[in-house]
Amino acid sequence: MQATLDLRHPRALVALVVFMVLVIGVGVLIGVSNTPDAWYEALQKPPFNPPNWVFGPVWLALYVLIAIAGWRVFQRDALSLPLGLWAGQMLLNWIWSPVWFTAHQLWTAFAIIAVLLVVILAFIGVTWRRDRVAALLFVPYAAWVAFAATLNLSIAILNP
Repeated sequence: MQATLDLRHPRALVALVVFMVLVIGVGVLIGVSNTPDAWYEALQKPPFNPPNWVFGPVWLALYVLIAIAGWRVFQRDALSLPLGLWAGQMLLNWIWSPVWFTAHQLWTAFAIIAVLLVVILAFIGVTWRRDRVAALLFVPYAAWVAFAATLNLSIAILNP
């Protein structure tokens, strides 16, 4: 039996703030701790590689959507497969930057982002009937991660 979703209850609003702070805060912390450096600049990149300044605003917007989706799922059922998928994708998301920018492991990073995309798509699929809004909030995220995975793979191939 699904819980009634009351997103205006004070406790729900506190949970939203916690999700926002957690997702955006950790994302920003990881982002500023793992920035493009001379190693990254020296890599061969495909012609569709966007300028570095694009990534920050895109990720900020996506982190807001990710936080809202996670919050909605948490409000409905804190111990559920969708929330487990949400937490799993979050961990994979957060580990990718250190593996890529700090450890310089192109193929390991690709494996992580490929699994991340699968988990995002699983979240969308599992959540679709339970909370269509949460599922739809992940669609731009899935599209961006698919693009990022393609970029990651292209850079790995170009830099054996």
